[in-house]
Amino acid sequence: MTTITHEQSVRHTVTNPNGFHHVSQIRLNDTPYPNRYLSNINQSLEIGDKVLVFFESKDSRKKRILNKYPSFISIPYYLLDFILKRVFPKLKLTYGITQWLTKGRNKVISLPECLGRLHAMGFTIVDQYDQGYHTYIEAKKSSEPLADPNKETYGVYIRLNRIGKNGKIIKVLKLRTMHPFSEFIQGYVFDKNALAKGGKLKDDFRITSWGKILRKFWIDELPMMSNLFKGEMKLVGIRPLSPHFFSLYPADVQMLRVQVTPGLIPPFYADMPNTLEEIVESERRYIQASLKSPFKTDFIYFCKAMRNILFRKARSK
Repeated sequence: MTTITHEQSVRHTVTNPNGFHHVSQIRLNDTPYPNRYLSNINQSLEIGDKVLVFFESKDSRKKRILNKYPSFISIPYYLLDFILKRVFPKLKLTYGITQWLTKGRNKVISLPECLGRLHAMGFTIVDQYDQGYHTYIEAKKSSEPLADPNKETYGVYIRLNRIGKNGKIIKVLKLRTMHPFSEFIQGYVFDKNALAKGGKLKDDFRITSWGKILRKFWIDELPMMSNLFKGEMKLVGIRPLSPHFFSLYPADVQMLRVQVTPGLIPPFYADMPNTLEEIVESERRYIQASLKSPFKTDFIYFCKAMRNILFRKARSK
């Protein structure tokens, strides 16, 4: 198999019997700036060209560490590794410490993060498979990078692009409940898993274990109060949708949606629909009523939602 290193000319393209135009020789974990690395690869390729990259996932890393030493050594070692490589990089005060100690190498990368980085840098996933402790990702160039390759999205908070009133894109602030760069593979997960009951993505592997707890009690949505104070959202209203989810709605409901301000408490909790079609109809009824009588409609929906949340244990997922 022919390979090309990152240090070689970014404009040099090679082919090999397996049809790859670039085969990475270095784990994504060991690239100080993964997005810059992937962006440089992107710039060396034409649309449709295939690449092969590999990395060690966080789950494989845990398995490798726990299997390498006796438990009295491996467990403390893993806990220290978890703090240094997974907790510190997400905190502003300790991010620099981790970078200084590790030189940006041997970082922990989850599968959703790797897939998300590839999508963010203009690649579409073709296939993936495991060999030993490594995961190999086959991808092809589908566009120029979709995000700034010099910007990381680590951190406790995340700002998500959502469609607000008049079709304006607003930045919704939330506590992070997904692995970094997961927002770039929403369409990928939808194509693979479709939707579950309640209109959320089925078997969404992007959500972290602690993220599920935050979502269950709406803790992750508390920072959205800042959007409320800015006037971009109100207390009761349709949920602000990502461009991908917005594209799943019928054209007439899309036109209705951009006429109203999105809210923190959506009509979903008043009507408790199960399917996307039912969610669409629930929002259609709410918007049509809200356009005629905004205050009265929001008051009625607020009361219904509180009843379901308090007495019927309606929860987010």
